[in-house]
Amino acid sequence: METLAKRSKEASNVLQHVNSEEKSVVLLKMIKELDKKRPEIFEANKLDKENADKLVKAGTLSTSLYKRLDLVSGDKFSTMLQGISDIEKLEDPTGKITYANKLDEGLELYRVTSPVGVLLVIFEARPEVVVNISALAIKSGNAVILKGGKESINTLNALTNAIRTALVDTAIPQNAIQLVETREKIKELLDLDKYIDLVIPRGSNNLVRFVQENTRIPVLGHADGLCTVYVDKDADVEKAKRIVLDSKVNYPAACNSAETLLVHREILSSHLLPIIKTLLEANVKLHLDQEILFYLSSSSSLSIDNNPLIQLCENKDFDTEFLDLEIAVKVVDDLNSAIQHINLHGSKHTDSIVTNNKEAAKRFMQGVDSAGVYWNASTRFADGFRYGFGAEVGVSTNKTHARGPVGLEGLVIYKYKLFGTGHIVSEFGEGEGMKQYLHQKIDNFDQIL
Repeated sequence: METLAKRSKEASNVLQHVNSEEKSVVLLKMIKELDKKRPEIFEANKLDKENADKLVKAGTLSTSLYKRLDLVSGDKFSTMLQGISDIEKLEDPTGKITYANKLDEGLELYRVTSPVGVLLVIFEARPEVVVNISALAIKSGNAVILKGGKESINTLNALTNAIRTALVDTAIPQNAIQLVETREKIKELLDLDKYIDLVIPRGSNNLVRFVQENTRIPVLGHADGLCTVYVDKDADVEKAKRIVLDSKVNYPAACNSAETLLVHREILSSHLLPIIKTLLEANVKLHLDQEILFYLSSSSSLSIDNNPLIQLCENKDFDTEFLDLEIAVKVVDDLNSAIQHINLHGSKHTDSIVTNNKEAAKRFMQGVDSAGVYWNASTRFADGFRYGFGAEVGVSTNKTHARGPVGLEGLVIYKYKLFGTGHIVSEFGEGEGMKQYLHQKIDNFDQIL
């Protein structure tokens, strides 16, 4: 693993000098190579799904992970290729001047964006992550070491081989993209802070916690996707039904699907039953709090006795990432109660308010301490592709460096470049004959080195 990490570091050093045009050449070659090898990639994915299906039946693999494994159904593969094309069209995030200051005549300071270096990305199930992250890494000038789940190993190998083939005879060395197959090597990689600059874990709470607790390398990621939809007293009932349904049902296994529904007490008689019926029609299992359960049993025509989709919630349900057709439902007294609940039980991922009250939406979006706060929109929009990033390397709930869906901007850092003409610090200070710093903002500047 140390040899592999060294190769990544060497590749990252080469990437520092690769220009935007050369990156575009590689990304376009990636699209062609992946499309060319689509049949063998699909065969590999079919084999992985057959093996995974046995694990699901044996109870050793969750259905949510199995669902994330599929690369063949629908337009998933084409969307993956479109993501590379979108990334190729984005502006190169490196070499951008974010601060310019004249310290003295002939002494100018610039803060310039630059690649992070070597990324270690550890993920579970979703094989398209290999392609998304490889494209983002190349565009941002980073080398990447990829470690996926064993349940998708055949697909991962097929995708990685296609990507590395696309790097042949280009300005980017093949070792810029490397795949690690065995789980046992993760701990060893996490010790290599001399070569690896950033770890990005994508997966279960246990995976992220393990990474955070076993490395000195900075970690970018999120442990849970405990997203909430709050239906305010001034919500439109039809909007509420649409948003709640989409947030839960569109893709239940995703980290941006809603796991909790909060309903304002004043609209139980008008909004609760239509929303509940909408969810039940979609076969969603409801973990209802005592008040809602009592209300439905005494005040509605809905038959809840012996309904397998309805049960009394437990306190732990509001801290559970179901990743399936299940949701915890709770009544709250007011907007402040909703905000307090989310800040206490949520994972700081994405939370949404449904309301026609602009002031309530403003208070919610200011008060909820999450990476994404939405007004009248499904939590499923929390995605780098949907944000226009082309793809995402992951979703971060951190409060340093990058937050929310992380695209290219989260894969660059910056360095300070100081241009002098023989300046020394000893010339500056208080007293006769000493220079004073000008600290003048530079508004117009030519391309710097």
